[in-house]
Amino acid sequence: MEYSQLNTKDLLEIRTLGELKAAGYTSKSIKEELRQNLIKSIKSGEKVFEGIWGYEDTVIPDIERAILSRHNINLLGLRGQAKTRIARMMTFLLDEFVPVVEGSELNDDPLMPISSFATSLIATKGDQTPITWWHRADRYTEKLATPDVSVADLIGDVDPIKAATMKLSYNDERVIHYGLVPRSHRSIFVINELPDLQARIQVALFNILQEGDIQIRGFKLRLPLDIQFVFTANPEDYTNRGSIVTPLKDRIESQIITHYPKSIEIGKQITSQEANLDGKPLEKIHMPELMKDLIEQIAIEARHSEYVDEKSGVSARLTISAYENLISAAERRLYIHNEQNTVVRVSDLIGIIPAITGKVELVYEGEQEGAGLVAYNLIGKAIRTLFSDFFPSPEQKKKEKSGNPYVLPLSWFGEGNTLDLIASQSDKAYKSALHQVPGLEEIVTTHVHELTEKEREFFMEFALHGLAEYSQLSKKLLDTGMQFKDLFSSMFDMGAPDEDDFEDEEDL
Repeated sequence: MEYSQLNTKDLLEIRTLGELKAAGYTSKSIKEELRQNLIKSIKSGEKVFEGIWGYEDTVIPDIERAILSRHNINLLGLRGQAKTRIARMMTFLLDEFVPVVEGSELNDDPLMPISSFATSLIATKGDQTPITWWHRADRYTEKLATPDVSVADLIGDVDPIKAATMKLSYNDERVIHYGLVPRSHRSIFVINELPDLQARIQVALFNILQEGDIQIRGFKLRLPLDIQFVFTANPEDYTNRGSIVTPLKDRIESQIITHYPKSIEIGKQITSQEANLDGKPLEKIHMPELMKDLIEQIAIEARHSEYVDEKSGVSARLTISAYENLISAAERRLYIHNEQNTVVRVSDLIGIIPAITGKVELVYEGEQEGAGLVAYNLIGKAIRTLFSDFFPSPEQKKKEKSGNPYVLPLSWFGEGNTLDLIASQSDKAYKSALHQVPGLEEIVTTHVHELTEKEREFFMEFALHGLAEYSQLSKKLLDTGMQFKDLFSSMFDMGAPDEDDFEDEEDL
């Protein structure tokens, strides 16, 4: 039986170099290992990057081409674009187990040792050299680039304690304490946020990428390190944090551009997959599909907002946190009123403001407005954008003079009536409040196709929010919820909360 046909149990029973040779083992580089396993996956139709949505026709084919070309990779993109996740998932393309010389700190291949320890051990014991097996999950090293990272951290340094303990001269190679890179021999090594690494530290990677030799405190070592490098970086012009030095970029063979989801549907798949809803009473909470669309639309609005720095990006973590907050808002109501079930409401979107404010980087104008107010306006823009998918334009209907479906509810508010929707009110009180507004239910039943009974009030409230965003009604944020009233009775509250409804920017 060939080595490649041995099952895991048979492999793990091989304990010496002689047995390994007898089994037909041959050495191969990690890049070749990744390449061969990717070819098998492609031929079998197996999906390697499971759970990575929206990259099927863009990023993933680029990554596969890079692996087939045996390239080191730089994933370039804004935050929250699954760069690190992709790097971690590359471990699934490694062999499940590979042999190493037992006790070797550089994970030496028994047939191609590079450390003095492994070389000496094999020279002494020959085919009786003990070997152990290394699982692919352990063949991954990740380092976040920070200003305090040193050459010693990455490459290594002389260890005076080791020299004293072993009574070795500083001329002896055994006094070296190897850094993360040499210890990642035969592994995938990832450096996140590469531009944050100081330029002089980036220079230390040149020879490793190109020639494979390293220098440590005067020791010139020829170590043919076998490493698959994966780097991640934000665009170089993002703030003033730093950049990738040109000679290093030149040595990274493939630079792959990542991107945000190109459609709401893809965004919803990512959010649904990543949201942590463990322990939530989901069977008691109904989330309308429109609400899921609104969450994704808020992120889209943020990415195009004049108040949000487009260079910093808007992470997918925004929509994930927002989704979790919406479920929690409905869950809280269940506990307050001891109800059996509830529906997520449009007014619950106010509860996602904390999920937005910490995840958008504002430009100067946005900072003047305040993070809370910017988040509130993003929610409003998302509602306005999706309103036209269900209801006719209030502005257009107003011009037509006849057949305006919004006449009755607008007239009711024009008579001085107000509607308060309290965030924590029971479902019964919530429904009763909405049904006070004449003509509102008829608007929904007429224009929303395939309307379900449980979503009737949700769309009634959505219609009110949409009218407010089209400046047909006034909408004011209260401490405990939302208030709707006639626009002209609150001329100085044009669809936005009062300034003192939000804390000062310094307190957010």
